[in-house]
Amino acid sequence: MEAINILEERKKSIFEKGKENHELSCDKVSLAGSVSQRACVFCGSRVVLYPIADAIHLVHGPIGCAAYTWDIRGALSSGPELHRLSFSTDLSETDIIYGGEKKLEAALDELIDEYKPKAAFVYSTCIVGIIGDDVESVCKKVSQKKGIPVIPVHSEGFKGTKKDGYKAACHALFKLTDREPAQGISKCSINILGEFNIGGEAWIIKDYYKRIGVEVVSVMTGDGRVDEIGRSHGAALNVVQCSGSMTYLAKLMEEKYGIPYIRVSYFGIEDMSAALYDVAAFFKDNLKIMDKTKTLVREEINKIYPALLEMRKDLTGKKAALYVGGTFKAFSLIKALRHLGMDVVLVGTQTGSPEDYKLLKELCDEGTIILDDANPLELSKYIIEKGADLFIGGVKERPIAYKLGLGFCDHNHERKIPLAGYSGMLNFAKEVYDTVMSPVWKLTPRMEKNGR
Repeated sequence: MEAINILEERKKSIFEKGKENHELSCDKVSLAGSVSQRACVFCGSRVVLYPIADAIHLVHGPIGCAAYTWDIRGALSSGPELHRLSFSTDLSETDIIYGGEKKLEAALDELIDEYKPKAAFVYSTCIVGIIGDDVESVCKKVSQKKGIPVIPVHSEGFKGTKKDGYKAACHALFKLTDREPAQGISKCSINILGEFNIGGEAWIIKDYYKRIGVEVVSVMTGDGRVDEIGRSHGAALNVVQCSGSMTYLAKLMEEKYGIPYIRVSYFGIEDMSAALYDVAAFFKDNLKIMDKTKTLVREEINKIYPALLEMRKDLTGKKAALYVGGTFKAFSLIKALRHLGMDVVLVGTQTGSPEDYKLLKELCDEGTIILDDANPLELSKYIIEKGADLFIGGVKERPIAYKLGLGFCDHNHERKIPLAGYSGMLNFAKEVYDTVMSPVWKLTPRMEKNGR
């Protein structure tokens, strides 16, 4: 086939280890016309806040934006499920001309009376930023009237990138902290930031910490509760799982409440173990926590390792391509795939920073392609050139994989299966194995042409 060319303006955002030395261009808005895989500011804010299950989430804008909320993620709740509902003010042409503030107030009044939430979030979308609705004043008025926090989320899509949506969400979450008394919280206590309970992952992680003797005060935001977030200022440590989305909140809490934070990942054997050991090391005055951690790690790895070794026999030498939201997830996936004997030939992220990409370059093998804010054409080009057997990404990447005739694994917010923790590593390995080893891919035109 003919070579696929990439846009000249995108060349600085692509790096092949061993062949190029330039600094990867990142932290910039997407190039117009490149049909970026990256999501907008509103998407960044809603993925962080929506798992708070006892709050109303109201999208202030045309109905189209609300289609990007209802049941779009696998964030589970152990109780209320307001986050599974999609509410919108459904602004029409008339509202855009005359303003949507009255419609917003009426919608909030009706929703709060009907569902009795602990709080309400109002997401400003693009058109609201253009017409200039005073969302702040409406939220303040309704909050005083109804007696619950009504928090504006300034998430107009045109304001920047998905990372700006994360920041808007962190500001909103910060307004919920220190609203409840912190009495009775253990000295060995943590908040988990950036864990969204996809497929029940937060429950797995909370159980691990409980077993080693560490209290989890709040999870932000998987299976989240407004009152638990209100007590979060009483925790001794913040543990940041999704660094791209929640490091900003951790810094705000460190500045105001003096709570230190560490960054961890719960994906894969190495990083899951490190997340437990790092927390145990922080509470060094309680030696029992470290002893319990060593026992837990040994027991959990012994449960899954024989099965991983069996799958590794067939997966060794297979090639994987990754496109994920943040680089910490990419780090963990690379390590997890190496446990299975697989080579990572392509890594792309939506929100990587210069520091993140420096670490990623060190972690990757020679010849690996690294991309920031990729588009379908670039992903297709390098998947074909590198001969990938598997593509790991999210809902927007799935069609690319299937059109190219290779297996796909969903590692984003839409999946229903937990992939975090030790049991999650086994789930991930089984999904990779079943996908890569399926005989159906041998019948695709691309594989037949390459004699594979």
